[in-house]
Amino acid sequence: MNRIFLILFSLLSFVGFSQNPPLKPVTWNAVYVATNATEGEIHFTATIDKKWHIYSQRPTDVGPIPTSFTVTPSADFELVGKVEEEQAHEEYVAAFEAKVFVFSNQAVFKQKIKLKNQKSFTIKTSLEFMTCNDVQCLPPATLEFQVLVPEGGAKK
Repeated sequence: MNRIFLILFSLLSFVGFSQNPPLKPVTWNAVYVATNATEGEIHFTATIDKKWHIYSQRPTDVGPIPTSFTVTPSADFELVGKVEEEQAHEEYVAAFEAKVFVFSNQAVFKQKIKLKNQKSFTIKTSLEFMTCNDVQCLPPATLEFQVLVPEGGAKK
């Protein structure tokens, strides 16, 4: 009887866990924003659920994976500088027993580019990030985006 109960409990537990969707406390989007007819920026925006955070691009020796970006080179544009981030704040994170730079609620990263032509094209990008709350950290995730640059850079 105990064995049947154990098997039944195990099956019900498995079914319950398999019906829970995976945690996705961060959603990202990437868009091109023209600043003039020959220049613009790729804006990477993270919307972060309450009580969760992601990490700055600043490397640390203490453990969290910093957010990082890769933009695939193309003859259609050139990168201007590195990806810039806005308003990371320093916070003590118990999981790492250290102060690190984090984003809560929202994070915005911008990569400036210079257009080399006026035709429409797509920029292939990827980003890697890690997200944690006060109880757990999710494994690092890598996302890929294709960012459309409209004909003429969309600003004249």
